[in-house]
Amino acid sequence: MEVLIIFLFGLIIGSFLNVVIYRLPRGQSILYPPSTCPNCGQRLKPWHLIPVLSFLLQKGRCAYCGGKISFKYPLVELITAFIFSVVHLKFGLSLLTLKYLLFFIFLIPLFFLDLENFLLPDKLTYPLFLAGVLINLITRELSWKSLIFGVITGFGLLFLLALISRGGMGGGDIKLAAGLGAFLGFPLILETLFLAFFFGGLTGIILLLTKKKARGDMVPFGPFLIGAAFITVLWGEKIIKWYLKIFFL
Repeated sequence: MEVLIIFLFGLIIGSFLNVVIYRLPRGQSILYPPSTCPNCGQRLKPWHLIPVLSFLLQKGRCAYCGGKISFKYPLVELITAFIFSVVHLKFGLSLLTLKYLLFFIFLIPLFFLDLENFLLPDKLTYPLFLAGVLINLITRELSWKSLIFGVITGFGLLFLLALISRGGMGGGDIKLAAGLGAFLGFPLILETLFLAFFFGGLTGIILLLTKKKARGDMVPFGPFLIGAAFITVLWGEKIIKWYLKIFFL
């Protein structure tokens, strides 16, 4: 029953995150006005906004103008509900669950904004960093040393890479990495960066081989950082133990 409640809560939060993803790139308030159809601008009724269900009942179209509604809307809702459920199953009813639910409330819109718009806005990355610092001070999950080194590692490594690559790494990625470091601490941020570079590099090679991208084409790095953070939250300590067992024991 707990998982079902968390799943439904995730759907509701996912519906709100859709608003964030749509409005932030357009410079619009995420709180006002109420939700409208992206095609005709008509204000939507509460029963038009039921996560996933409204999309299915309306067959993916606006109830007023019949315009097509992107499948991304129910997808974001389902992804949010899935992540919330997985976090709850991992950590149970605990402060850690609240910490990581808040973590992914920031990361999910950042994932889609960077994927679609090459955008990691300060309105999300700065609060992500501050929330990471504050929540770890409250929960005391991380030591001061882990928190500080996590931030320095996340920010420092990507800042250094940006200098070396002369713009190959965006400022938004650097701020995002600092926020990840604030939440995850050290050494989990180091593992996150390694996984992000590994999967990012692998994806880049595949895109080049399939000629979907050419040399010099931009590929958003934020989604790889966020995907790696998800893996680290769930299996980070196990991965570190596995690595140490193979290479040092």
